[in-house]
Amino acid sequence: MRLSEMREGQTARIVAVNGETRLRRRILEMGLTKGSEIYIEKYAPLKDPLELIVKGCHVSLRVKEASEIQVVSET
Repeated sequence: MRLSEMREGQTARIVAVNGETRLRRRILEMGLTKGSEIYIEKYAPLKDPLELIVKGCHVSLRVKEASEIQVVSET
C-alpha cells in the first residue's frame, strides 16, 4: 500500500522508499526510513499536503511524494 492511500488516524510502517534519487534522498533525510513507524495526523483541507508524525516529529509531504513510499498498515 502507498502512504498516499492511507486515511487520517492510521498507523503504518515504512517498507520501501522509491522515486528519483533526489526525492528519495530528501525523504530519507527527513527520517522516513525503512522500518520507521508513522502516524497520519491529518490532511490539509484540499487533501494536499498531508501531515505525518515520524519519530516524534511532525512532517508534511505532498501527496505525490507520499505515493513513492510503500507502507504496511498497522491499524
